[in-house]
Amino acid sequence: MSKAASGGKPKASETAGAKPAKAPPGLIHPVVIYPFRQPDDYADLTELYGLIAKLAEEPRTYAQPITVLDRKTAQRNSRDKRFLEFQTNTVKASSTLLEAWCVDTCQMWYTGLGAAWEKGGPQDVYWLIPGDFNYSSGPGREVLSRLHDLPEICLELNQDLCIGEISTDHNNSKHLIDTYGTFALMYNWFPAEARTIREYTERPRSEFFAIRHSFLGEMLNRRWYAYEQTVVLLLHAVFQRLRLSRFCVGEISDLPEGREGLASAIKQVERTERVFRTLWLERHGAGVGWSDRYRLLESQSEQIRHSACIVLENVLENAAAPVVARGRRKPDAALV
Repeated sequence: MSKAASGGKPKASETAGAKPAKAPPGLIHPVVIYPFRQPDDYADLTELYGLIAKLAEEPRTYAQPITVLDRKTAQRNSRDKRFLEFQTNTVKASSTLLEAWCVDTCQMWYTGLGAAWEKGGPQDVYWLIPGDFNYSSGPGREVLSRLHDLPEICLELNQDLCIGEISTDHNNSKHLIDTYGTFALMYNWFPAEARTIREYTERPRSEFFAIRHSFLGEMLNRRWYAYEQTVVLLLHAVFQRLRLSRFCVGEISDLPEGREGLASAIKQVERTERVFRTLWLERHGAGVGWSDRYRLLESQSEQIRHSACIVLENVLENAAAPVVARGRRKPDAALV
């Protein structure tokens, strides 16, 4: 299957299952996930809300944008004049602010997408926009200029789910986690589905996606996971043979200095494994002989997780280690 490798919209032939038959137009519902930790520099958020303000001016195409703000974030910054002014003059001026106590980012997704879905209609599409990326960089501004293509693919090509894929090199921590953790574990627990998903995307945990009304409604009424919900959406889409596509977002990052810490990477692998275990039990935990099969998969999964953590430690820790020559730390330039 060919993929939309460029930033533009894919042709119908590049999108699996795409049927460009005409249907009544629907609205696009933008849902912005405000950063859990308020950055000191507001430049990225200012660029992002410049886009959101433009969307709010096109009511025939976009529903009123929603911003989800974790109440913990609001409480921590409740005496910060700059934060309060930004919420009033920028966030509330261009979107509906929805505050909620959330256990993790995926619950913020659940809150925002659920609120948007309740206001939507059968032909509508819901567009998740993470707020903690470097939108003020040159590549970030370029991404923002064409990010609207992501939900339009769902709308115009009648897709059920479109995943936005960030461009990374093979040493990027997100790429390493997905290769040695997410996909390796998925091939263990859901091998057939993993093969299909990998034909669509290399970023199954992406925070950029658009989803159609009917599929979102179904998923809102299923168990919603506090972590790695994008993977769950992809698996259910493949279980049901729904229409999937991908959109190349471009070179953009939410990582400090472009890399992940080892502890964070290991936690991501471990929680992805927990999600796969739980989802497998939901689907197979009532069948004949399921427990023997589960114990085998569990044993294999433990080995995969252990191997992934070794790889991540070797790559990420070595990348952060000081340069060493002949067993001694390289002298500081000032001391040479």
